[in-house]
Amino acid sequence: MEGTATHNGSTTLLGDVTFRMASAPTVDTSLYSLSSEQAEFFKAQTGIEDDEDLKRHILEVQAKAYQVAPYPCIRSFVFLRLNLSNLSVYEHILELGRKRPDALLLDIGCCFGTDGRKAAADGFPAKNIIASDLFNEFLQLSHELFKTTPASYPGCFLPGDVFDPAFLSIAAPTDDVSPAPAIDLSALKSLNPLHGRISVISAISFFHLFSEKKQFLVAKALAGLLSAQPGSVICGYHVGSLEKGIVNNSLPGSEYGLFAHSPKTWSSLWDGEVFKKGSVEVETELVEIATRDVQFFMMKWSVMRL
Repeated sequence: MEGTATHNGSTTLLGDVTFRMASAPTVDTSLYSLSSEQAEFFKAQTGIEDDEDLKRHILEVQAKAYQVAPYPCIRSFVFLRLNLSNLSVYEHILELGRKRPDALLLDIGCCFGTDGRKAAADGFPAKNIIASDLFNEFLQLSHELFKTTPASYPGCFLPGDVFDPAFLSIAAPTDDVSPAPAIDLSALKSLNPLHGRISVISAISFFHLFSEKKQFLVAKALAGLLSAQPGSVICGYHVGSLEKGIVNNSLPGSEYGLFAHSPKTWSSLWDGEVFKKGSVEVETELVEIATRDVQFFMMKWSVMRL
């Protein structure tokens, strides 16, 4: 979760998206639900085996996060989803972690860093995973949610705003494929020392928070971080559309409109505008989502250096 975040009564601004509510909604525990895959993961991570005890623990962390920022995605338990591991490129990501020396994974706009934790549990070296969010409080709550400490979980937590050049400046994608020397992630104050060094960038539920112009700018910024070594990948999962434009949608308790790319425009943005034409392979998949209120599309995608 990145970019400007404000809350005022019946509206919450997250990035460039305004969530409109009849009133400031309170936490609704009836929205809590874990799939069997999620339950297995969170039980293994927390050591809490009893379903009710696990629910109580998660609700306590959710309540604290909701006090930090009353986002609909916090209220709706979106932070419990294991989205990265459900992308087709996930096994390739794990292989990079196993086989590429000092491969780095950046989980951008990560909230509690759930996807990075899942990757670590599946074998990507935790010491090479960077979780970044606008709110440092979310990153600290990650330790509470997963019952870890900085000593027991060596992943790097790095708060910052991707639109602040002091934290992430736009640099042209590198063509240098030579391995970079190891870097002390614990000393990082920004992402800028990582230009051209990151093997995997995960951007889950991230780009759709911004306008078309800002999506392009953040795509360029992330592209500058990506290693030029073949197989390096940026991937994500966010709201998409058959035709690019504003999509009106809802989460329990709120309504909002956001800008969404189509698979065609998303592919052409990365292959030809952000990266030199033909230097990356872009894969997209639109998935139709049906809820009790609305139907919409989510787009799974990956951009891989060739």
